[in-house]
Amino acid sequence: MKLIIRVALIVLLVISCKSGDEIENEFSCNSSFFLGETKTVFDTKNKFSAKIPKHWKINLFNDEMQSSIYFADTTKQLKKTVLIDITQLSKAYKFDEKFKRLLFENDSLLQLKNVKSNNYNFNKYPAYYSISKGKKGKFSYQIINIFVQQNDRNSFHLKTEVYGEKAVSSRFCKAIKLLKSITFNESE
Repeated sequence: MKLIIRVALIVLLVISCKSGDEIENEFSCNSSFFLGETKTVFDTKNKFSAKIPKHWKINLFNDEMQSSIYFADTTKQLKKTVLIDITQLSKAYKFDEKFKRLLFENDSLLQLKNVKSNNYNFNKYPAYYSISKGKKGKFSYQIINIFVQQNDRNSFHLKTEVYGEKAVSSRFCKAIKLLKSITFNESE
């Protein structure tokens, strides 16, 4: 009987450790990761908001087709921080073979190698993610692109960049936690 209880507890523990989303599992993110003090930042068109650490540098941009928030911890060296870009686009994504081929072609142009990509759900919306690695200048470089389809007229491109080789997983986990704080406003 004790053996059955132990096995059940181990199975439950393994399942609970893997309960995060697919990208969190890819980097072995811990759900108790602490971000520190944050503030809610809205894009200039009020299409979305995100929680961003208070001391991070934030840039806002918009034009007719898009609205974005770009942010990073500029108190750290490039090889110790993470760069995040959240962009709302007034167009729809179609996660078909053409989309995937264009994504792989773009990686090739940037001399990046795709490590993993897949369809999944991001905050209840259909999405597609791609993780790529390579070099940018003299630094090793990794990027996560997440494409989220909000409706037939609006989508989001969430991009996270990490330079260097130290603490890559923990920096990606921090970025993923920040990205999961996004609130998409319903757009027409």
